Amino acid sequence: MAGAAHCSLRTKRLLLDPKFEGYKLSLEPLACYQLGLDAAVAEVKLRDDQYTLDHMRAFGMYNYLHLDSWSQDNVYYVDQFGRVMNLSVTLDTALQKPREVFRLPTDLTACDNRLCASIHFSSSTWVTLSDGTGRLYLIKSGKRGNSASEKWEVSCAITYLELNIYQIILTLAFLMRIAQFLFFFFFFNFIGDHRYEILKRRFLQGKSVPHYAAIEPSGDGLMIVSYKPFKFMQDEDDKLEENDDAKATNEMKVVDPLYYWQQTEDDVTVTVHIPQDVTKDDIKVRFSPDNICVTLKDQPPLVEGKLYSSVDHESCTWIIRENKSLEISLIKKNEGPRWPELIVGDTRGEFIMDSSQCSEITESLMHLTSEVMNPNPEKENPPCNAQELEECDAFLEDSASLCRFDGDTLKVTHVINLGSNQYLFSVVVDPREMPCFCLRHDVDALLWQPHSDQPENMWEHIATFNALGYVQASKQDKKFMACAPDYSYAALCECLRRVFIYRQPTPLSTVLYNRKEGRQVGQVAKQLVATLEANDPILGFQATSERLFVLTTKTLFLIKVNSGN
Repeated sequence: MAGAAHCSLRTKRLLLDPKFEGYKLSLEPLACYQLGLDAAVAEVKLRDDQYTLDHMRAFGMYNYLHLDSWSQDNVYYVDQFGRVMNLSVTLDTALQKPREVFRLPTDLTACDNRLCASIHFSSSTWVTLSDGTGRLYLIKSGKRGNSASEKWEVSCAITYLELNIYQIILTLAFLMRIAQFLFFFFFFNFIGDHRYEILKRRFLQGKSVPHYAAIEPSGDGLMIVSYKPFKFMQDEDDKLEENDDAKATNEMKVVDPLYYWQQTEDDVTVTVHIPQDVTKDDIKVRFSPDNICVTLKDQPPLVEGKLYSSVDHESCTWIIRENKSLEISLIKKNEGPRWPELIVGDTRGEFIMDSSQCSEITESLMHLTSEVMNPNPEKENPPCNAQELEECDAFLEDSASLCRFDGDTLKVTHVINLGSNQYLFSVVVDPREMPCFCLRHDVDALLWQPHSDQPENMWEHIATFNALGYVQASKQDKKFMACAPDYSYAALCECLRRVFIYRQPTPLSTVLYNRKEGRQVGQVAKQLVATLEANDPILGFQATSERLFVLTTKTLFLIKVNSGN
């Protein structure tokens, strides 16, 4: 990532609430409606050889319910018969059965190694669908959700790929090949008469499942949040120039040190390996008070440069050992001080520390460590006890990063080291913009909106969910998280049955006082809990400003959270 700008996320202090007191459990009932499915969801279950955390994220944590961000009263899923089913909500109390809008020509049950089928709503009239068996469909859907006769028509199909498209000009997705995760990019050109041609293709590879990936609306770049870095690969049709990272890797190949050196308070010993055919007469070693030069035969100097400190050059000697190594003894002019390097600026040598020096350094650092948890309990500031940390303070992926790739050069232009800012979820607030992503910052959860057209403010802090970062860490069985596009609430669900809803603070209609401080409380944030009447695992979870959609294997639930405006 050489040459990339290292950036940071800038929070808006006005969106933070340092006096947030927590969520109050509310017992108000939530209207919950359910619909039985005609056929089970096309779930991809983990095989015995898919046991890693990346496999769990790619398959076990996949969201099978797809929300149409252009028309948020519509959700879609793919059932086991390959049918794309749609639920369009017009009235919560009069829900219609999900209806078929498209049928995949591929028999999903016949493919043992298929991936999860996925749907992306590129615009209000275009859809991209991947069947999970290596076939991508570019579909003209027309205006969705307005007609009971809605049917999708395939405009373009590509085989042997697993893709998702963001607008018509670019496609994006990932395909797993033995723990290698690939993104495939195809640049399309519309020819006419429902025909398209592929202008070029690009491959992006990484070794972990990306948490977040989105192409900029203009198609000029890509942003990825991942635990391990991604990089573009070469392909047979269009060889890319070797990137800076590859060049740096080649330059940094491990080589044996040119020489080894040791030191005491009085002298320095240097050992240089020489070829077998070199004799004593071929070696020339010149000493001066501040310099050394070692030459073999008539070749350029093997070792040459200014010594870190002065030596007694008349007392310095050299001999050839039996193992064909040249041993040079330098007598320090000033006894005592240790040299941090032998020759100023020369990194070709390696310093070897003897056991007595290691023991001396260990003893000097002994006061910083202890074999007991708290050796001095009377001390004003006792040492940190890791056993007292809560689970929500532990992060498995401290090295996660956010990277932006340029669409032309295919190189990283911006990097943000997320550190302990744990990735939580993503949400589409405006379908014309890139999806927002939510990160944990201390105990809060902050929502960030990427702006590819604003280099000075590429990631904007647009909302804060107070204490959500801390709350979600306590839910050990959580599976999905989401929030309303208007930021009125956030929600999470467990693997089975339970759904937790966290509403933003709202003004009170009655007078309420804080018991401890006696002051009047102006607004309260509420926590609501819904329990689903189903024992099947939750496979999909989507949130709109008014309601939550929850998909299980055989049932689709609708939870009314807010009343419509």
